[in-house]
Amino acid sequence: MNKIFQITKDAGYTLSGMSDEQRNTVLNRVADAIVANASMLLEANGRDLERMEQDNPLYDRLQLTQSRLENIAADMRNVARLGSPLGKITNAHTLENGLFLRRVSVPFGVIGVIYEARPNVSFDVFSLCFKSGNACILKGGKDAECSNQAIISLIKQVLADEGVNPDVVNMLPVTHEATAEMLNAVGYIDLCIPRGGKKLIEFVRDNARVPVIETGAGVVHTYFDKDGDLEKGKAIIDNAKTRRVSVCNALDCLLVHSSRLDDLKELLSPMMGRVHFYADSRAAAHLNSAILCDDDDSSVYGREWMDYKLSIKTVDSVDDALAHIRHYSSGHSEAIITESKETAEKFQQQVDAACVYVNAPTSFTDGAQFGLGAEIGISTQKLGPRGPMALMEMTTYKWLIDGNGQTRA
Repeated sequence: MNKIFQITKDAGYTLSGMSDEQRNTVLNRVADAIVANASMLLEANGRDLERMEQDNPLYDRLQLTQSRLENIAADMRNVARLGSPLGKITNAHTLENGLFLRRVSVPFGVIGVIYEARPNVSFDVFSLCFKSGNACILKGGKDAECSNQAIISLIKQVLADEGVNPDVVNMLPVTHEATAEMLNAVGYIDLCIPRGGKKLIEFVRDNARVPVIETGAGVVHTYFDKDGDLEKGKAIIDNAKTRRVSVCNALDCLLVHSSRLDDLKELLSPMMGRVHFYADSRAAAHLNSAILCDDDDSSVYGREWMDYKLSIKTVDSVDDALAHIRHYSSGHSEAIITESKETAEKFQQQVDAACVYVNAPTSFTDGAQFGLGAEIGISTQKLGPRGPMALMEMTTYKWLIDGNGQTRA
């Protein structure tokens, strides 16, 4: 495995000599190749899909379609259109002794990403790393093995055709041993990013010797306030829950003010028959069918469902909602539906999460939706990047100091 690490690191040095225009040309060529080779990519993806049951919550994440490939290509072109994140001077000043200091954005070097059954991540990671001057080492899951092999093969072919060292991107085997070696690749990998469920993220965090940024796991809430608009609420909650149930920004728990329980059935009407509800006694009394659960059942209220399931909890105030979120939130995305400006401001001030919404669904937590081109993941930690990890989050910085013979006393 060290051979892969070494050749990727060596190839990464060649990226520093490329202009942003050259990088953009490569990204656009890859986007063209995605569309031109859609049938090959879909055939490979089909082999992966055959090995997974369709009722598996990960099936939707694994699946590529013609439309999804076109969207992936469009996202890659969007990244190419963005300005370069490199060479940005974020601090510059001259000391009394005449030394001129600049703090300048630079690539990390080699970024390793571990992810599960989401082959689109392979394209996202490559586009963001390449644009930001980073080499990347990918470790996908076994479920997406055929898809990822086809994707990386396609990218490497375009790189070779454009005169770029293909080893600026490499894929590790789908073994547990490869994961362990990536997490211990000190001196080769400058940053490791896990993208997946809670178990994957915790495993990486607990076992890595290389620096890690946590992304992905989301226990997402929406609070329907006593001053919430019913029609807005219906659309927002349905979109947050059912747009794509398997993604990390999907709604997991609805908090509803006790004074609005009479509206609960109408509020959930767009998803009736599609979503299974797990509710406390007060909320369940207002629904025809709901699985009754205890008020403090962490297996229900602290759960990332990734399925057509929704927890429902009754609260008596915005303070109760805030307390519940503080206890169960993963710090990913939280939302409130209210027409009260005062309540909205309180919610946004006191909720400790990467993204906090007022009268909008958490489904917007996405790098492309934020106008950032694409993302490697949603960082839920506070040290370093937070929220969508896009181009600027793929850089660190170094200090450049210009002198004229000064010496220190």
